[in-house]
Amino acid sequence: MDPAAVDVAAVMAQAPSSVGALFNRRVERSRNELAFKSPTADGWTSLTWAETKEQVDTLAAALLALGLQPEDRVSIASTTRLEWILLDLAINSAGGATTTIYPNTGPDEFAHIVAHSGSKFFVAENATQLAKLTGNPEVAAGISRVVLLDGDATDGVLSWTALLDLGRARLAEDPGCVQSATDATGPGTLATLIYTSGTTGVPKGVELTHGSWVYEGEMLAAMHFIEEGSLQYLWLPLSHVFGKLLIAAQLSIGFGTAVDGRQDQIVSGLGATGPNFMCGVPRVFEKVRNAVLTASPKGSLKWRISRWAFAVGYGARPYRVAGQRMPPHLAAAYKVADRLVYSKLRARLGGNIEFLVSGSAKLSSQVQDWFYSAGILVIEGYGMTETSAVTCVNHPKSPRFGTVGPALPGTQLRIAEDGEVLVKGPAVMRGYHDAPELTAEVLVDGWLHTGDIGFLDGDGYLTITDRKKDLMKSSGGKYVAPQKVENALSANIPYISQCVAVGDGRKYVSALLTLDPTNLQRWAKNHKKDDLSYAELTQLPEIRASIDRFLARANAKLESWETVKRYAILDHEFNVDEGTTTPSMKVRRSIITQQYGDVVDSLYDKEE
Repeated sequence: MDPAAVDVAAVMAQAPSSVGALFNRRVERSRNELAFKSPTADGWTSLTWAETKEQVDTLAAALLALGLQPEDRVSIASTTRLEWILLDLAINSAGGATTTIYPNTGPDEFAHIVAHSGSKFFVAENATQLAKLTGNPEVAAGISRVVLLDGDATDGVLSWTALLDLGRARLAEDPGCVQSATDATGPGTLATLIYTSGTTGVPKGVELTHGSWVYEGEMLAAMHFIEEGSLQYLWLPLSHVFGKLLIAAQLSIGFGTAVDGRQDQIVSGLGATGPNFMCGVPRVFEKVRNAVLTASPKGSLKWRISRWAFAVGYGARPYRVAGQRMPPHLAAAYKVADRLVYSKLRARLGGNIEFLVSGSAKLSSQVQDWFYSAGILVIEGYGMTETSAVTCVNHPKSPRFGTVGPALPGTQLRIAEDGEVLVKGPAVMRGYHDAPELTAEVLVDGWLHTGDIGFLDGDGYLTITDRKKDLMKSSGGKYVAPQKVENALSANIPYISQCVAVGDGRKYVSALLTLDPTNLQRWAKNHKKDDLSYAELTQLPEIRASIDRFLARANAKLESWETVKRYAILDHEFNVDEGTTTPSMKVRRSIITQQYGDVVDSLYDKEE
């Protein structure tokens, strides 16, 4: 749907004033419909919207009984699970604000977020998360009440069961307490405080209001982006802005959600629930593709059939994109390929997938084309924490490959003279928490300076090329976008887990590579080397020879000055503990080039 066709003023005039009111409207409209599914020891359990309302109101009443005041922050340190969503809805219904914390956040960053946010309440998923608080008495002193989701409560800590009991008691005394709190909450009230995982510097707290979430949800509904009654599979971290956006969209549109944050269970979860759509980050789609590419030994019958099928798919792509009929011979081949290969891939994804959405980073066009060849549409969107997740998105019915789509209705885009993307609209943050100087740096006359480089086509579709601060300049004066190089390598070398292009001020581009443990172990099994450790496998000459062959294919996708001349394979992956990735698993490029300076230097001649 054309975003320009949406009457934004009319839609927002009828919109609820807060997330809590949006939730109540959904309950009224879909009382007995499926709201959520979640895994149990025996399978999956379901909640209707009416049952969800009962739990959310009980939790909200409990928070009010504990003394929650408007905009009081409640920090949640937990993986994605149903209780996280119920708590978030309860916090917003009671007028409070959720502070999100990644469960893999280190102790120093954890302490900064809890203290800087001014959180009065803390919810820990388990003893590991609780220990991060109790191990820092100075930070713990600022917390008035603690809730533990899993495990037995101790002195001063409320269990999940005790929290529900407290809420029921409060509702018995004052049945209207939650509705009163919801009624007192407006569009400008703080709903969510998300600390950017920041590839550089101390994390900044992004203040997002109820109005931002309502706007995002209502615009996606007005665009008919997802059909009411659809089923989503949600594994994304709810501590990330993308995950929170999906809750708002669910409230506005009225689809159900299967919730399971176990990232190693995505494929089995898709098979068990059969969802209609799923959102993810590029790495997930790359891993699915790489798993298929490395599933069978090279030269085997299965390998040849798969290779043939995707060659047919690539040949059919131009006709399918243009909506044209394929030549008879190609149409016949595509049907055979679908029966032998594509249908099996779709079945592994649950059999009902209508489309997938990729966000958070740029998706390789090769990965997108590969999925499309198999009849699976992957569309891209764009946004950041500071814009409540979605600024632009391709509509499933009118995608434009290579772009992140047009802006949401009511959101404005502008390209600065240096190519930076500027954004203005209702979803832009209120500001950085307790950091007016930092806010003033990025918000100028209402325009958010995103730090991303991109361009708009004649129809308003945005293409992102790279991060402004990440651009490298060779000693020969050529600019190189590292994301482009890294995407080419990740899309063409199936063993890659992480990739960092280096070469700022150097003669040529090099790369630091880490390898995916699952695919590496599969290779080891196929080559009868499964007695070797991960670290030993990464340094095998055979692995390097294989990567050399794939690298030639990757370099063919790049300009001559962008090609990777040399690379190093590390014997371990980048991780949060060593500070080389953020809690959301984005690589910290500057830290990596510092920590692995000797390795980088070894990729260049001494005179450089």
